[in-house]
Amino acid sequence: MMSLGFADLLELGPFLHLALGGVAVVLLDTILGRRRTIPWSLPTLAVLSLTFADIVARFGDGGGPAGGPLSWYATSDRFSLFLAALVCLSAACCVLLSEPYLERMGRRRGEYHALILFSAAGMVLFSSTTDLIALFIGLELLSIPVYILSGYLRGDLRSAEAAMKYFLLGAFSSAVFLLGLAFVYGASGTTDLRAAMLAGASTPALLKAGFVLLLTGFLFKIGAVPFHMWIPDVYEGAPTTVTAFMATAVKTAAIGALLRVLALRGGSPGGIDVAGMLWWIAVLTMTVGNLAALTQSSMKRMLAYSSIAHAGYLLVGATVFAGSGDPRALNGILYYLLAYTFMTIGAFAVVIAMGEKGRERLEMDDYGGLGWRHPALGIAMSVFMISLSGIPPTAGFLGKYAVFKNAVENGQTPLVVIAVLNSAASVYYYLKVMVMLYMRPETARAAIPRSLLAGAVVAVCVFIVLWAGLAPDSLLPGVPTLLSWAGGSLLAAR
Repeated sequence: MMSLGFADLLELGPFLHLALGGVAVVLLDTILGRRRTIPWSLPTLAVLSLTFADIVARFGDGGGPAGGPLSWYATSDRFSLFLAALVCLSAACCVLLSEPYLERMGRRRGEYHALILFSAAGMVLFSSTTDLIALFIGLELLSIPVYILSGYLRGDLRSAEAAMKYFLLGAFSSAVFLLGLAFVYGASGTTDLRAAMLAGASTPALLKAGFVLLLTGFLFKIGAVPFHMWIPDVYEGAPTTVTAFMATAVKTAAIGALLRVLALRGGSPGGIDVAGMLWWIAVLTMTVGNLAALTQSSMKRMLAYSSIAHAGYLLVGATVFAGSGDPRALNGILYYLLAYTFMTIGAFAVVIAMGEKGRERLEMDDYGGLGWRHPALGIAMSVFMISLSGIPPTAGFLGKYAVFKNAVENGQTPLVVIAVLNSAASVYYYLKVMVMLYMRPETARAAIPRSLLAGAVVAVCVFIVLWAGLAPDSLLPGVPTLLSWAGGSLLAAR
């Protein structure tokens, strides 16, 4: 029987910090009761800060302890640590935004922040494990809190509808994913996905079926076509802070888990042409997301379809990695994830900052003339829209450049041409927001309450989007170096 000590548990440090932190917030909420004056963001940020500090320390040491009794459960390499850091940063930004947002909506509760921590713990586990059981546990721990958070505004029918849709479709996706895990286990007789890809070679049909079902679960969480139908309604109906969390952290964890699985056998388990499958999915995802976004009048629905389109750009890199195993493809994807996270959170932060008490500005018409009345927020939103459209000198441009350049070098020129055309089409609806801010008359002069927390998040996101676009190497050791370390650790663990 395997014996575990405290030192062995440290292998799961980031996951345990978040999970136990969520339990602590629940207990604190139970003890203190429903006191609305409690700043629940403080203990949550303390947990996230502790987790982030542990991640940075492990990253500097080259990863956490290796070869221990729990190394089969979660891999603490630099790749998983980078994704965990990105999840923690996304969660921290959303927690800061939640303080003024929930106060405005009259829904400040401790369980909200506990659910954020539980979901973040699931994301960390989901993107760091190659064990079939742990993979499913991570998926469910990631998903169930987000189902609840989507319906957190119980008095809003759209929020309730969003939670119900996400729960039903997510439960179906989880069932398909679980069936895929069962097929992979049946083909190999082991729960170690790395060993299963090799042992399942004797039963390739069962392994192929299992891998396709696993791929379906990953693509659902990423929001790729044809598994994207839930995104517009759920993103629109969920609280805006939760939408920002879903659009960034959930996508980061799903992309990370997909890349880890693709790295196990070069992306071709059982002889499946995964690169060919992802090629078509990337094309459909980019095209459907951008074409649908062109006609949207709702800010949140436009950003929802935008997130689908950006999932397609990320899948361009995944296609290259699945076909060639080029480590530069990994670096491009990781850089794009970094840029996408902060420009998306920043855009949602501006939407939150421009809201009124008990009411959000969700229609584009609501932003008429606000760029002149609130110049700082107007400039910030312009930066995020320019970055999302891929215009230099922003991080969005460098992210697309890194992914597309590597794809061309690996013979995927037709795919890059389609991606560039899609990116050009997206400029229309992103610049439409700037037109509303500066070239349309103001429709209402209702007072917009100032929020230092929302303003701080917006400022940080603007800084990172511009810094990562203009001078990513200006702070040692530099973003490219960090990404190279993260991608290299995933390939070394194959």
